Amino acid sequence: MLVERDILDKVLTGALAGGGEFAEIFVEEQGSTSAVLDDGRVEELSTGSRRGAGIRVISGDATGYAHTADLSEPSLLEAARTASAIARGISEGTVSRQVTTVHENTGNPSVVLVDPGSVAKSKKIELLQRADDVARSDRSAISQVSAAYGESRRKILVASSDGRELQDEQTRTRLSVSCIALGDAGMQTGYETIARTVGFEVFDDVSVEDIAAKAADRAVRKLSARPAPSGQMIAVLASGSGGVLFHEACGHGLEADHIDKDASVYVGRIGERVASPLVTLVDDGTLGGEWGSYGIDDEGNLPRRNVLIENGILGDYMWDVLRARKNDRSSSGNGRRQSYRHLPMVRMTNTFILPGNDDPDEIVAQTQNGIYVAQLGGGQVNITTGDFVFGMTEAYMIENGRITEPLRDANLIGNGPDILMKIDAVASDFAVFPGTCGKDGQSVPVGCGQPTLRITGVTVGGTAQ
Repeated sequence: MLVERDILDKVLTGALAGGGEFAEIFVEEQGSTSAVLDDGRVEELSTGSRRGAGIRVISGDATGYAHTADLSEPSLLEAARTASAIARGISEGTVSRQVTTVHENTGNPSVVLVDPGSVAKSKKIELLQRADDVARSDRSAISQVSAAYGESRRKILVASSDGRELQDEQTRTRLSVSCIALGDAGMQTGYETIARTVGFEVFDDVSVEDIAAKAADRAVRKLSARPAPSGQMIAVLASGSGGVLFHEACGHGLEADHIDKDASVYVGRIGERVASPLVTLVDDGTLGGEWGSYGIDDEGNLPRRNVLIENGILGDYMWDVLRARKNDRSSSGNGRRQSYRHLPMVRMTNTFILPGNDDPDEIVAQTQNGIYVAQLGGGQVNITTGDFVFGMTEAYMIENGRITEPLRDANLIGNGPDILMKIDAVASDFAVFPGTCGKDGQSVPVGCGQPTLRITGVTVGGTAQ
């Protein structure tokens, strides 16, 4: 164990000595390695680590939190006293903690076959060199290639005054390739990534060469791109990265902290139709190997498959311990934090729209005119209203039921709840895209996904005259 049980008991007793109702200790140990190859040269090769604990005390509506990088008993007890004082507890007492739940990684949905830490750094650099070689091969327009590798292993222990005591180990491995192409149309970029909650064996299943070729080809194709049109259009989103739209424009509005603050368009709408009957939206931290998966959340709860919207009807929100306690609910396994230095909050895991029955090629063929969005980038969302702006990093015209010319980067502009109602076709294909979600200054790994689907109307912010 990262901290012995007798010390955990002393710390939780000390945390509640000031009169709190609930206390929790979160212990974390993490190691990471990263490497960057830029234009064939190793620009970065680094390792890092962090180790520490955060202690939370809840007293009524007040929450006290303190953290320390020193896992010795005196330091942990001092942090417990600080958290208790912040929570402004007024009555003195002790806690007798009976451990009721013990979990040591048995429920982790991701299996690690090859520990990345056991693989020589030279082999990781070789991956990046292979990516660089393939990206430039037979592509004279490619002027710059950057390839990045990263790995992390995170061990956590969560113990609380209500009897939970759980441990988990999370290993994540990723590789990304970014390419720049130069031509008469100026400079264009292409990007592709693979990121999984597994070990180095991911590269036995995923070809580094394929990742590099996709990034390079994306950049080269955009050299012949024409300016995107502007105005209301039908949009077909390809499976995968389009899921970021629903993560941002809809998923955040279904997090219980936004509901509690009355800062979401979905407040008070349980049981109402909020989307097309073709839409079932799920958040699932149990998907083996996906970027947002884990064995326990950062409050010591098992992840769940949470059906948020089923056949267009809003069914539930996502819950952490704090919001669940206030609403007489149980946590949905969505309490997450960036590190031991941070308080947990409600966060998504892998959020996606379930596949339907349509054929992806038929969806395009039945679209007379519109836009085909192959890859979405970042964007901005107003959670209270659902209004969004997202960048399209790869898109094409649909003309007479066929995908035709590539388009220059442009924006999709709309409203999340409105878009959900305008989905009129959902394909049987499906893909999950890895990403990093930022919220209130904290970043965590997430997965976003969807099948190919069609939206009957969305605003395209292009520059074509």
